[in-house]
Amino acid sequence: MKTEAKKFIQLKTAIPGPKATELLRKKEQNVPRGPFNTLSTFAAKGEGALLTDVDGNTFIDLAGAIGSLNVGHCPPKVVEAIKAQVEQYIHPCFHVMMYEPYIQLAEKLNEITPGTHHKKTFFVNSGAEAVENAVKIARKYTGRKAIISFERGFHGRTLLAMSLTSKVKPYKLGFGPFAPDTYKMPYPYYYRKPSGMTNEELDAEILRRLEDFFVSEVPAEEVAAIIMEPVQGEGGFIVPSKTFVQGVKQICEKYGILFIADEIQTGFGRTGKMFAMEHFEVVPDLITMSKSIGAGVPISAVTGRAEVMDAPNPGEIGGTYGGSPLGCVAALQVIDMLQQEQLVERANVIGQTVINRFRQLQEKYETVGDVRGLGAMVAMEFVKDSETKAPNKELTAAILRECHQRGVIVMSAGIYSNVIRLLTPLVITDEQLAEALDVIEEVIHELA
Repeated sequence: MKTEAKKFIQLKTAIPGPKATELLRKKEQNVPRGPFNTLSTFAAKGEGALLTDVDGNTFIDLAGAIGSLNVGHCPPKVVEAIKAQVEQYIHPCFHVMMYEPYIQLAEKLNEITPGTHHKKTFFVNSGAEAVENAVKIARKYTGRKAIISFERGFHGRTLLAMSLTSKVKPYKLGFGPFAPDTYKMPYPYYYRKPSGMTNEELDAEILRRLEDFFVSEVPAEEVAAIIMEPVQGEGGFIVPSKTFVQGVKQICEKYGILFIADEIQTGFGRTGKMFAMEHFEVVPDLITMSKSIGAGVPISAVTGRAEVMDAPNPGEIGGTYGGSPLGCVAALQVIDMLQQEQLVERANVIGQTVINRFRQLQEKYETVGDVRGLGAMVAMEFVKDSETKAPNKELTAAILRECHQRGVIVMSAGIYSNVIRLLTPLVITDEQLAEALDVIEEVIHELA
C-alpha cells in the first residue's frame, strides 16, 4: 500500500480492513457468489466523487456505480427531494392510484430526448426491463418478431436482454436456451479492423453485411427492430462513426424497421451531450434509459414515438414498482442539475483531461494499445504488444487491483476484459480527477 500523503484519498487500513473482512465472511455465508464485486470492501458514506468504506478508507470513485452516478453520490438536491417525497407517500403504485411525479418526468423526458415529434414515456425499474419492454413495444407495433443487436453489445441479464447481449462469460454460459428470433451483426471496432482496411471501408462492409443478412438469414419484413448502444459500454467503450450509425438508421427507414437506442450507460450527459445519439444526428424511434437517470434510485424509462408507444393495450406493459415516486422525483432533480450546473458540458472537460493523460501513457508504454472515448466515457485498452494486439487481461486485472489498494475505484470492460473504463461522476473536481489520474499513472508505470 502506498504511504504518500494524498489530499482526497485517505487509507487507514489495507483493503479489506477489519470491519470489511468480517462483513465479507458474512457475505460468503449468506449471499450467493453470482453477483460480482469490484472492491472487497463495503460502503459507509458517499459524497460527490468520494466513497468511504466501513473502515474509514476514502476512495476517489471513477466507476460511479457503473455509470449510475453522473451527478455523484448523494447530491443534496436529490436527497432533499427524496426526503420530501417519503413524507408524502412512498408507493401507491401507478396501476392503482396515479401520481404527479410520474407525469412530470414523462413530460420532461419527452421534451429532452432527441427529436421534435410527439413522444410518450413509461417507466419500469432497471435497464434490462427497459430493453425487454422496448422490444415488446416494437414487436406489437410492427407485427414482426426478429430483433437485431450487435456483437459486443450489452443489454442486460434477463432472458431476452441476455439473448441480445454478446459476451459469453460471465453473462451467458450455461443459461441457455436463449430467446428466439434474436440475431447479432458486426459493429465497427476500428482498433481491431483488418490490416489495410480504412475505417470508411469497414463501415461500408458492415452495412453491406446487414443488407445481405436480409437476403441470407431473415427477410427485412420480419425484423421488428435493431437495437444499438451509441457507444458500446461493457463491450469496451467502442465509439462508431457518424457514417455507420446514420447508415444503420437509413437501413431501418428503408425497410420499416424500428431503431432502438440503448442509452442506459451513455445517457444523461455521460458523452458530453444529454444523449449520445445527438453526436450522430440520429433520432431513434425508441430510446431506453436507466443508470444515471435517478442518481442511484432504481428507475428506468422507455421513450418513443407516440404512435409506437401506444401500440400495447392497457395492461400489456408495466409493473408493480415501475415509475417509483422516489425514482421520479430523483430523476427530475438529476435533469435539473445536469442543465443548471452545466454538467453535460463538464463531461467534455473531464473527457479531454482523461484522454490527454491516457494518450501520454500510450506514447510511453507499448502495452497501452488504444485510448478512446466520447465525452467523459473514456477507456484505455491493454495489449501484450502493438503488433499482434493480443489482449492483456492479466495486466489489466493487476492494474485494477493495485489502483483499488491505492484508493482509486476503476473497472474493466471489453469482451477480452482488457479495457479500463472510466465512468467518473461529472461533479468530480479538477483536483480529485488529477489525484486519481496520478495514481493510475503510478500503477501503470510500475506494472507496465
